[in-house]
Amino acid sequence: MPKKGSRLAWLRAPKSSDTQGSMPLIDHLRELRYRFLMSMIAIVVLTIVSLFFQSQLLRVVLWPIDRAVEIFNTSRPDDHVEMVTQGVTAGFALFFRVGLVAGFIAACPVWLFHLWRFIIPAVGKAQRRVARGFLAAAVPLFLLGVGVGYSFCPRGFAVLLEFNPPTVTNLNDVGTFLTFELRLLLVFGLAFQLPVLLVSLNKVGLITGKALGKFRGPAIVLCALFSAIATPTTDAFTMMVLMVPMMIMYEIAEVLCRIGDRRRRNRGDEREQTPSRFSKRQPPGHVELESH
Repeated sequence: MPKKGSRLAWLRAPKSSDTQGSMPLIDHLRELRYRFLMSMIAIVVLTIVSLFFQSQLLRVVLWPIDRAVEIFNTSRPDDHVEMVTQGVTAGFALFFRVGLVAGFIAACPVWLFHLWRFIIPAVGKAQRRVARGFLAAAVPLFLLGVGVGYSFCPRGFAVLLEFNPPTVTNLNDVGTFLTFELRLLLVFGLAFQLPVLLVSLNKVGLITGKALGKFRGPAIVLCALFSAIATPTTDAFTMMVLMVPMMIMYEIAEVLCRIGDRRRRNRGDEREQTPSRFSKRQPPGHVELESH
C-alpha cells in the first residue's frame, strides 16, 4: 500500500546527492522531472499574468518589425510591408503566443535556477557551494543578452527585407515572426551565459585560466561558427553583434579564471608554510639525536 502523500511526491524537491556528488540514474531522472515541472509551472503562471497586459506587450513585441519597416521605407518608399494573420484562429493563437514569450522571459530566474541545480549535483558538495554563487550572475546576463538582441533586431530584419523584390508587397505572418524573434532573443540570452559557464567550470577545477588563454584562437572560430549558425538572420551585422560580445565575455572569463587560479595557489602555499596545530610539541632544550 503506497504511503500517504506519495501521489504528490513529484511536488517535493528530490533528496540531495552524497558528498561526492554521485547519484543513481533513477534519481537523476527524478531530479530532471522535478526541475522541468517547476520551470514549466513558473512559465505557465507568468504567462497567465502576462495575458492581462496583452496590448502593451504586443506593442513591445512588434516594435522591432515596425522599426525595421521604417528603415526599409527610407530606402525603398514605393514598396510595401504588411503584418497579417492567417486563419480564423490566428488572432486567438497570437493572443497566447505573445503571453508565452513574455512569460518565458519573465520566468528566466526560475528556470535558470533549476537548470543550474540540475547541473550542480554532478560535482562535489564543496564545489556546489561555490558554483551556487554564480547563479546570481546568470539572470542579469541572460536579460542583458535578450536586451542586446532586442535592440539590434530592427537592423537585422531590415536587411532581410531588402531581399524582397521591388514592387512586390511583403506579407509577414505575425505568428511566424514571433517564433523568429523568440529564437533570436533566446540565442542572445544563452550566449551571454558563456562567462558564467567558464568561471563555474574553473571554480570546480575542470579548466584553468591558462588553458583558456591557449584556446583563444579556436574559441574565436567557434564563436564565429556559433554566431553564424544560431542567428536566424543571414546578414553579417547581426552575426558580429553576437560574436563580438561573446569574445569580450570570453576574455573577461579568462581574466577571472587566472585571478582565481592565482588565489588558490597562494592559499595552497600558505597552508604548506603554516605548521599544523596538531603537530607534536617538543619540550624546551630537546635535541633530536640522529640514529645510525
